[in-house]
Amino acid sequence: MAIDHIVRAALRHRGNHKQSSAMPPYAPREQRQDGPPGEVPPMSAKDVTAIEALLGYCFIDKSLVELALTHGSFYWPNRPGDTYERLEYLGDGVLTCLMSREVFRTYRTLQPGPLTRLRAANVDTEKLARVAVHRGLYRFLRHKAPKLQDQICFFIEEMRKYPVHSNGLLDPPKVLCDIVESLIGAIYLDSNFDQEEVWRVFRTLADPLIGLETLGKHPVSELFEFCQKTHRGVKFLKDEWDKSLKVQVLIDGEVVGSAIYGPKKEIAQNRAAKDALDKLKDTHGHTQSESASVDVSEALDELDNTQSESASVDVSEALDELDIAGTLN
Repeated sequence: MAIDHIVRAALRHRGNHKQSSAMPPYAPREQRQDGPPGEVPPMSAKDVTAIEALLGYCFIDKSLVELALTHGSFYWPNRPGDTYERLEYLGDGVLTCLMSREVFRTYRTLQPGPLTRLRAANVDTEKLARVAVHRGLYRFLRHKAPKLQDQICFFIEEMRKYPVHSNGLLDPPKVLCDIVESLIGAIYLDSNFDQEEVWRVFRTLADPLIGLETLGKHPVSELFEFCQKTHRGVKFLKDEWDKSLKVQVLIDGEVVGSAIYGPKKEIAQNRAAKDALDKLKDTHGHTQSESASVDVSEALDELDNTQSESASVDVSEALDELDIAGTLN
């Protein structure tokens, strides 16, 4: 199996868990302390059933559902316990393998570069965060971090502005991606490493997958490509972001695009690139349209002139014929 090396450690820990209740499964060593962790409320059977319904998968080991959705902050102020981190690691590896197989089978003549972009687009942080929101999985995240809640709410609001994958214009909370990967890892373990079952669940959760026809470009890359084709220079002004939260785009020394985004400079840069790109395309489109109009107008003028000259020749020839006919008569 292509991903055996990813799961060997998980298998060992799973076996240890069945043999001894003193060693919790999947928890990093640095989190384990002498004695049981502080008391924390277990996930209700009702929630477990609801999550299984959302996933379309019934767990044999129900404790995996709880583990896959438990963030480290959930134990505060008690001693740390088991979190989703190991399952997330496992799920990440499984998804990468399965998506590689999917794009390889679907696009049989595509080269490695586009295949890599397709795979990445379907398992990146934004795509999986959207899955967590669209399927309602985020509502079952077990945590005690108000900042996480704020980030999730902000991301959901931003999704209204960008209803499809934004290609770098959004800053999704990694925790949303993490719980999708950890649930995939949990299903992989629970199904006795059945890749087809894992793919069935993920394929439904992630529908629609991003295909070659819907694969977008990163705005910065697209901007540089566009300017290279049109022989223009590009420069980003980012030095003032710490003060103004603004990034500007200069095209041939002139400010063409800008964006303000506080949480992360990279997102501000991407949005500024998108703003500049939209304006350049609009201007370029108008220029092409005007050029096309001039070409059509010139073509019509030439056609009119040709038709006029042709008509004059026809009339002249007709008059000549009449003169000849009159002379003969």
